[in-house]
Amino acid sequence: MLSGYVVTVLITIGIYVILALSLNMITGYAGQISLGHAAFMGIGAYTSALLYTRAEFSFWPAFFVAGLVAGAVGAVLAIPCLRVREDFLAITTMGINFVVEATFLYVPFFGAGMGIGGINPPSLFGSEISKPGFLLLVTGVIAAVIAVDRWLTRSWIGLAWAAIREDEEAAGAMGIDVVRFKVLAFTLGSAGAGLAGSLYAHFLTFIMPVNFGFAQSIVILSMVVFGGIGTLRGPIVGAIVLGALPEISRPAMEYRTLLYGILLLMLMRYQPDGILGERSLLVRGWHALRQQAAPMKN
Repeated sequence: MLSGYVVTVLITIGIYVILALSLNMITGYAGQISLGHAAFMGIGAYTSALLYTRAEFSFWPAFFVAGLVAGAVGAVLAIPCLRVREDFLAITTMGINFVVEATFLYVPFFGAGMGIGGINPPSLFGSEISKPGFLLLVTGVIAAVIAVDRWLTRSWIGLAWAAIREDEEAAGAMGIDVVRFKVLAFTLGSAGAGLAGSLYAHFLTFIMPVNFGFAQSIVILSMVVFGGIGTLRGPIVGAIVLGALPEISRPAMEYRTLLYGILLLMLMRYQPDGILGERSLLVRGWHALRQQAAPMKN
C-alpha cells in the first residue's frame, strides 16, 4: 500500500507527463518552439476552477470544458505566432505566458493575487474520490493522451507535422497546408495542457497566478528536451525523472531553476536529442546491441 506522500508525488509526476506530452505535439512533432505552455495549463486550471466555484459545475464537465477553452485560446493565439519562426516564435510564446499570468494576477475576476480556493477534488457517485482514486484518474488521462499521440504520429497528420518540422518551405511546396497543421498542433497541445491544468487545480484545491508563470514553462520544456524531443517515450521519461528530482533534492530546492538551466545547457552541448532521442547515445547503443544479437539468433 502506497503512502499518502508517495501517491501525492506520483499524481504530480502524472500531471507533468500530460503537460510534457502535450508540449511535445507542438515543439517535438510540429517543430514549433513554445516557451509559454504553462499559460495554457493556467487557462485550463482557471476555467475549471471558475466553473466549479462560481457556476457550480461538477468536476467532470468542468474538466472537458477546460480542455476545450485552452485549445480554443491556443488556436486563436497561434495565428499571430504563425508570422514568426524559431527564436522570434519562442519570444512571442514567452510574451503570451507573461500576458496570461499578468491577467490572472491583476484582474479581480480571476481572484487577482489571492488566487481561487475552494476547488474540491472530483466526486464519483456523490463521494469525493480518494488520492489513490485521483491517481487512477490521472493514469487514465495519460493513457488517453498516449493513444491520441500514437494515432496522430501514425496518420497523415503526423507525416505533415514531420515535413513542416524538417523544412517548412518544402512542405508548403509539396502542397501541405502549413498554417492549418501549425494551428492544429497548437490547438491539440494547448487542449492537453488545459486538461492537465484542470487536474492540477482540483488536486491542489487552490491555485494562484504564480503556479503558471514562465518558470513553469521552462520546467515543462526541460522535461521534453531531457527525455528526447519528438519521441513518445522521451517526454514521459523526462517528466518522471525531473518530476521526481525536486523530491530527491529537497535540500537544494531553491536552486532547482539553476539546476534545470545547467541540465539544459549540458544536454544541448552533448545530447541535443535528449537521453532517449533517436540519435542519443542510449538509443544508438541499444540499436547496436540488437544488430549484434541478430546474427547470433540466426
